[in-house]
Amino acid sequence: MNHSIPNLSSSSSSSSLWFNSTCTIFSFIFFTFTFSFSLFSLSIFILRLKLWCKCSTCQSFLTSSWSKDFNNLCDWYTHLLSKSPTGTIHIHILGNIITADPKNVEHILKTKFENYPKGKPFSILLGDLLGKGIFNVDGDSWKCQRKMASLELGSVSIRMHAFNVVKSEIQTRLIPLLNSVSGQVLDLQDVFRRFSFDNICKFSFGFDPCCLELSLPMPSSEFAEAFDLASKLSAQRGLSPSSLIWKVKRVLNLGSEKELKSAIKIVDQFAQRMINQRRELGFSDKSDLLSRFMATMIDDDKYLRDIVVSFLLAGRDTVASGLTSFFWLLSQNPKVEFAIRDELEKVTAGFSPSNDQDFVMFDQMREMHYLHAALCESLRLFPPVQFDSKFAQHDDVLPDFTFVRKGTRVTYHPYAMGRMERVWGSDCLEFKPERWLKNGIYVPENPYKYPVFQAGLRVCLGKEMALVEMKCVVLAIIKRFNIQVADPNQAPKFAPGLTATVRGGLPVLVRRREA
Repeated sequence: MNHSIPNLSSSSSSSSLWFNSTCTIFSFIFFTFTFSFSLFSLSIFILRLKLWCKCSTCQSFLTSSWSKDFNNLCDWYTHLLSKSPTGTIHIHILGNIITADPKNVEHILKTKFENYPKGKPFSILLGDLLGKGIFNVDGDSWKCQRKMASLELGSVSIRMHAFNVVKSEIQTRLIPLLNSVSGQVLDLQDVFRRFSFDNICKFSFGFDPCCLELSLPMPSSEFAEAFDLASKLSAQRGLSPSSLIWKVKRVLNLGSEKELKSAIKIVDQFAQRMINQRRELGFSDKSDLLSRFMATMIDDDKYLRDIVVSFLLAGRDTVASGLTSFFWLLSQNPKVEFAIRDELEKVTAGFSPSNDQDFVMFDQMREMHYLHAALCESLRLFPPVQFDSKFAQHDDVLPDFTFVRKGTRVTYHPYAMGRMERVWGSDCLEFKPERWLKNGIYVPENPYKYPVFQAGLRVCLGKEMALVEMKCVVLAIIKRFNIQVADPNQAPKFAPGLTATVRGGLPVLVRRREA
């Protein structure tokens, strides 16, 4: 009896073709639906935000026509705020109220603090980079981290550790590097970014990335480059008229979002290596920030990563930005540099520019009121964080009678505030350390008039350490070198970012001072 045997190979092949065809059709349908839904959602968002707003301010923002008259977006905002009767403006298409009124700032950061958290939109914006770190959370999570960070950063031991890290980096790297390039031009901003990155990594992780090496061009660090790129691309999300644009790109893994994902992966891998290394080697006798947090019984690796990466961001870019602006201003105001040197000679008594072993001690710096005033004045004109935003949880009215609808983004603008005649007087654009001195003694300003380090409950915990680091660098350099900016008449142009970074860097000519 003959039986026909089924062609199993043919049947299997047909099934495979059918499966592949079905998958292709399904993928096409899914992609089409996703793309169509994204376009629909974007349209709804545009309609809701009224991106067709015809007011001159919104049109100028949309077309970037402001760039014809201003080098930087923050300068254009400053112009608008100075012309506003209340010192407050509303960028309708961004749903953003921007203010330069100290009373409004106090209202936001103190009086109605609970009504103006960072907010979910901000947390989502920086969530991939900062996660649930202290600068990206509100409520109980923020309070817990704030309390823990306050205890750690407020201790004498951690401050002395930070001082010693800075001192070592200056003596073993910064001074030798500048000595080696005497008579040459180099990018001082790049030097400061490398210097501060080495410092904050040693302070935060107990790890030395060796970014500031005695060679030109200096070697790059994969982690430093990835961290820079992640910061830059995260900030660029905030410049988009609609968050839906970058969210769709993130889902589809396209363009800048693909780059951001790769950069954050490198940051995550590095942070995990540091955490694993601390566990293997022990951390109870270590002074770095990561070890101190791990010693407080935190064993959640993701939580540790988010905390330390937040401090990396705050401690690296802000110090480098502040130092870059300071030396640009110093090149414009040689009398200030002379006054700092004069104060240094008086405080240190045995000052000698040829003695590289001399290093101003912590207690000596506390006596240098003019230096402190000069740094505060520099930060007034060029704050590293040019603006900061909150999101209103409920309807509110600001002290200048501006109505704030629930969910509105409210931004206070330290950069613009430093240039407001109504806030600082007719000489607001001048670099005058004397405005901070009374009978030669430094007198602090109202923090809501000068919110460079924020103010109220969220005031910067690392303020004093940052100022000490900057003072150490300034004194070490002006004691031994003359720094001449290549083009002192060229006003800084800032690149988009979470902190103020000068586009093109700060080329300077370094010359060793004679004894």
